[in-house]
Amino acid sequence: MLILGRRDVEALLDVDVLIDGLAVAMADVSAGRASVPPRNFATVADRGLLAAMPAYLETRSVLAAKLVCVFPGNALRGIETHQALIGVFEADSGQPVAILDGASITAVRTAAGSALATRLCARQDARVLAILGTGVQARSHARVVPRVRRFAEILVAGRTPEKVEALATEIGATPVRSYAEAVALADVVCACTHATEPIVRREWLRPGTHVNSVGFTAGFEVDPAAFADAVVIVESRDAAIGEYPNGAADLTAAVRQGLARPEDICEIGELVEGRRSGRTDPDQITVYRSVGVAAEDAIAACLVVEAARRRGLGVEVDLS
Repeated sequence: MLILGRRDVEALLDVDVLIDGLAVAMADVSAGRASVPPRNFATVADRGLLAAMPAYLETRSVLAAKLVCVFPGNALRGIETHQALIGVFEADSGQPVAILDGASITAVRTAAGSALATRLCARQDARVLAILGTGVQARSHARVVPRVRRFAEILVAGRTPEKVEALATEIGATPVRSYAEAVALADVVCACTHATEPIVRREWLRPGTHVNSVGFTAGFEVDPAAFADAVVIVESRDAAIGEYPNGAADLTAAVRQGLARPEDICEIGELVEGRRSGRTDPDQITVYRSVGVAAEDAIAACLVVEAARRRGLGVEVDLS
């Protein structure tokens, strides 16, 4: 069995290939060609959770499972909030093939999902990207999302001015004073926080804005009102609608308040296959509300293992 650490995964995961791979994986999910059961959780009271996320993708014959710990309080201690491992198995026999670092895959595949949504939904003339947050996902989105649009400027906003300044300097962006200012100036917004109160409000959004929201907490990252007159896109309706940790709390609130109807919510795989329409008007607001599904981890792990075999990286371990 192949063992791949974080440095190996980061060296092997080609972002452009991943974005295209995610399109295939999400099309499988929406077309019923994938087996992606709901997350199963073990909770650690007042601290976090351990989730099991298995998936089988028919098109690429990929069988994999991620074990991920989400401990939001780690952010206050300077520790990553997400820790994970991914196991890859032979789809014909179930034989273990590889174990990979999952935290690095989670960071990149989440941003690649936002990039895919941006490619499908953002205006072609989008020029200003706003990054909300200063953590792992903020950095990943700042690196990955510009691969699908030519942004003239990147803005950064966050809770801590020092962190905002540091990230802006690191990625060559412009720091702004508030979430409201960043959202109001942006054509594409990437919300990458652990916010418990909305940091993307409807009244701040200009006509034609595309929003990617990937924060996954019991609170609201997006104002439920922002979903009311928007084209709403998710990885999976079943995964996105439900009480945290079985869905996005803000989108679920919008559904329960009658601001969004489940039947009107698009799955990104439906957009890939052309079975549903995303943006049909330059003034429409589009919102991609991501909670992460196992199909994304499975395709990313598959691509990493294939690249490792080609390049001879990783450590082989005999389990017999």
